[in-house]
Amino acid sequence: MKNRIRIERAILNISQQQLAEKVKVSRQTINAIELEKYVPSALVVMKIACVFGKSVNEVFELEEKDWQ
Repeated sequence: MKNRIRIERAILNISQQQLAEKVKVSRQTINAIELEKYVPSALVVMKIACVFGKSVNEVFELEEKDWQ
């Protein structure tokens, strides 16, 4: 699953740690999501989108491989 977390963090000028604290996950979790090594739960996806003031679809995008 592709994401725009790094871009959205840059727009808000917040660190991975700051985002992690807002979403109540570890910084390592945010890093893994950004690097597309971990697919977060629906709750985490929704919280991240909310922090950025965006819809889920504006932050996360399904890829072809996600359907397999």
